[in-house]
Amino acid sequence: MKTLLLTLCLSLAPLSAPLAETLHFVTEEYAPFNYSKDGRITGIAVEQVEAIAKAVGIDYTIEIMPWARAFAMAENQPMNCVFTTGYNRDRADRFAWVNPLLKDEMVLLKRKDGSKGPASTREALAMKVGSQRGDFAVEALEELGFKDIDLATDIDISVRKLLSGRIDLMPTSIKTYENLVNQGQPVEKAMLMAGQIYGLACHKDTPPELIERLQAALDQLIVSGEQDRIFTAYGLPPNTRTADGGAKK
Repeated sequence: MKTLLLTLCLSLAPLSAPLAETLHFVTEEYAPFNYSKDGRITGIAVEQVEAIAKAVGIDYTIEIMPWARAFAMAENQPMNCVFTTGYNRDRADRFAWVNPLLKDEMVLLKRKDGSKGPASTREALAMKVGSQRGDFAVEALEELGFKDIDLATDIDISVRKLLSGRIDLMPTSIKTYENLVNQGQPVEKAMLMAGQIYGLACHKDTPPELIERLQAALDQLIVSGEQDRIFTAYGLPPNTRTADGGAKK
């Protein structure tokens, strides 16, 4: 452990040459991970991104916009990073990654109206499903076999569609589901989906040294217990635990 901590501390030493450019972090409205409140951008992922950027000592900005636009900016414009981004094999080589800001299971949600949810994926495929344009969950739905997916610009619109009956199901993380329940939203789990890692996806041309420093800063945030403290402060289980309290494998 001492060797690990020493390595992390050395990795977080000041950059050998100050970056002339500002690193731009872009995200969406997706509480409690990234959202605007009282004129500022906050959330579980936002606090982590701010902490590692400050630890590395770089100039940075954070901006909220529709997810599809944020994702495209990080993929096409140098010195842009998008979060909180689902990591998969298709995206692995398209970005430079800093992981994990979040480790979570995914779930399909339904309205809490007394009706029975789908008993199988086959039954779910016959129902109307919705998600956010450009979201990782869309790929997960397509892999399950969903074809006609109702796309919204942000999660709040998807939730409103679910509650109004315009869609029957919507995918999200277990932690987001727990947050919706805490807000009093009448939703419930319909079916579990696969687990997922979410992180910071930066343009491929972001300096490798900077990516290494950001990763080292995130590693230290996790080792110190600060990442778990941030999750707990927002009323969610720590990132090192599963939704039912068991240890992550």
